[in-house]
Amino acid sequence: MKKLHALINELETKIPHSEKTNTTVSNGSVGWHIHHSLLVGLNIIQAVEKSDHSNYKWKFNISKALVYTLNKIPRGKAKAPESVQPKEQLGAAEMKQYIEQLKTRLPVLETLHPNNYFKHPYFGNLNVKATIKMLKLHTRHHIGIINDIIRD
Repeated sequence: MKKLHALINELETKIPHSEKTNTTVSNGSVGWHIHHSLLVGLNIIQAVEKSDHSNYKWKFNISKALVYTLNKIPRGKAKAPESVQPKEQLGAAEMKQYIEQLKTRLPVLETLHPNNYFKHPYFGNLNVKATIKMLKLHTRHHIGIINDIIRD
């Protein structure tokens, strides 16, 4: 969980660049990627928290196995669900509020039954341990995109 907190802190350091864009890297601005990452984290925590652990079923998923083994999400291969696509640009103060909210909510994952879960659109059901790993991979993926936008 410390690594996930560190990634959230790193995401926070990118807020001053939120207006920056580079369409050769991504159609989204730095702010869009930050906002998206925060929406994903908050929505997933809520879904895992509301789930019934007795309904969790593990099933092999080749996409998940590949991504989790390589420890990297490939770029441009998937589209984010509507529910986590930012509709408006947040200001710096709003982004900081979302970040604080996410930091406050993250420890909830550690209090849940290990088989609480959420249904990932590509990877299927992810229990708490797999969810935490996915959140790390996803946040690192978007930080990489953000760094490329800022660099160019």
